[in-house]
Amino acid sequence: MSTVAVLRLPLSVDLGGFVKLLQRMQVPHRVSEEAGEQVLWVPQSISDDVRVLYQRFPAGDPDQQLDIPDQAPIQRPGFIQQLRHSPITALVLLASLIVGAVTLLGENLQAMSWLTFLPFRILGEYIQFTPLAETLASGQWWRLVTPMLIHFGILHLAMNGMWYWELGRRIEARQGGINLLGLTLLFSLVSNYAQYAFGGPGLFGGLSGVLYGLLGHCWIFQLLSPNPAYRLPRGVLVMMLVWLVLCLSGLVSMIGFGEIANAAHVGGLAIGCLTGLLGGLYNRRKTPIY
Repeated sequence: MSTVAVLRLPLSVDLGGFVKLLQRMQVPHRVSEEAGEQVLWVPQSISDDVRVLYQRFPAGDPDQQLDIPDQAPIQRPGFIQQLRHSPITALVLLASLIVGAVTLLGENLQAMSWLTFLPFRILGEYIQFTPLAETLASGQWWRLVTPMLIHFGILHLAMNGMWYWELGRRIEARQGGINLLGLTLLFSLVSNYAQYAFGGPGLFGGLSGVLYGLLGHCWIFQLLSPNPAYRLPRGVLVMMLVWLVLCLSGLVSMIGFGEIANAAHVGGLAIGCLTGLLGGLYNRRKTPIY
């Protein structure tokens, strides 16, 4: 449910009476503090009615009623309903599952060679990669993003899929499927190129670079333009950032998790923070002040 800021008032203004009126009328609302102001958020569908109510009764009035459309009880949607509301999120995950099946989760090198960042061929015990310039000159531009669909092992696919489902749905609900798809492709391109630039030619893949991009996007966007969809539990943010630091330290690889595409993670997080900054600033400018 999309919410908007209907009131931005100095902290010295007492909103207590008006908030009690909203509570008595069972109007969904939230009050936050931003830049020395108190901000009242309500569902967009009733925002105009709430503004009128405040103009009439800024101190609250328990004897008055406002004809606000009844709000249905909030119910957690079922899985099928979530799929219908998040088609792009589901499509990316379905593509990852199909690629995982076709490539046998990294075991089928011939199938995987169509989606890797660089084409390659096996020469005995060695892998020979085609240079990037030659790859792009031949029109194989899809390789800049398709490594995100490659996963190495069921745990790799399950963890990345779970987090993409969680973060992707938030962005799709808040900014729409087209924006989610565009961000996913952008984060994949940047994280893949970062891994290639810092790690050289190699076999790498997975959605983790994209995930760090989505995380950074939600994180910075929420700081600049708070909204329920992007409000991540603090523990989730801390956990993923700690995991990034552990990967960068080399400890994760030492305990048997294999080689980690650290440059892809850092590149994804950096570009995600940038898009979150731009999106949050743009959305903040669009938010009316009353």
